[in-house]
Amino acid sequence: MEKKQTIDPIALVHNVIKQENIAKARAAAQAEADKASGEEGTAIEFDESKVGSHIPAFRAGDNVIVNYRIIEGDKSRIQAFRGDVIQIKGHEGTRTFTVRKISNGVGVERIFPFDCPNVASVEVTKRGKVRRARLFYLRSMIGKKARIKELMRSEKGVKP
Repeated sequence: MEKKQTIDPIALVHNVIKQENIAKARAAAQAEADKASGEEGTAIEFDESKVGSHIPAFRAGDNVIVNYRIIEGDKSRIQAFRGDVIQIKGHEGTRTFTVRKISNGVGVERIFPFDCPNVASVEVTKRGKVRRARLFYLRSMIGKKARIKELMRSEKGVKP
């Protein structure tokens, strides 16, 4: 005896609407790109070589200084944000890193995109010795427990 497979009509309608919305969004993005470039039918390309080119290689656990450009009206200034990188996430154009610092006894976290033009520079001050990619456990630690050991380079040339 075979079981008949039932199809949920509501789920089917939702899937159709979702596919239509995706198609409309793609068509709108393509039309906007064509309008901006002045050409018809060109594909949108992503240039990965320019993304994060001014940012050095670092990983979770490293202590960094992020010089961020702040624009207030017609004035702009650069403000430094120093802290530990607790995560790096995303892919290509949406890649971000989160930096955590303690300011007046309060933990402050800030998320920076890799390809943001307002990130003037990133400077790695210390390499951290950690065994995880996401260091969310630091949020619950206070004082000396929240420290990350510094990774010392060995004389044999082992990469940190």
